[in-house]
Amino acid sequence: QVQLVESGGGLVQAGGSLRLSCASSGRTFSDYAVGWFRQAPGKEREFVGAITWGGASTYYADSVKDRFTISRDASKNTVYLQMNSVRPKDTAVYYCAARRIGPLVARTPLHYRDWGPGTQVTVSS
Repeated sequence: QVQLVESGGGLVQAGGSLRLSCASSGRTFSDYAVGWFRQAPGKEREFVGAITWGGASTYYADSVKDRFTISRDASKNTVYLQMNSVRPKDTAVYYCAARRIGPLVARTPLHYRDWGPGTQVTVSS
């Protein structure tokens, strides 16, 4: 099990950029696949994107593809979510989550065991 903490959230204007961080403590983070999810008020938690074990590849939801980028820095045990060209619809609490088992591609929350507390992102129009 790993403990995760997100940071970097805040208020940003539409069209701007924001970088979220997901830091882990404990075991080697590179052994884990990490996903980013978000949840807006009154809506279900939805998949944003993920990076596979060792950072070999990334995949994204269609709604953020070509705008958001996930990367990892193994030396810092941190995974990043770079958000560019943000839109008001991107407003949500953003969560990172980690897993060590399961399919190579996992887009549902049920596949992830360890979760951070979340960080609020608000995009103003």
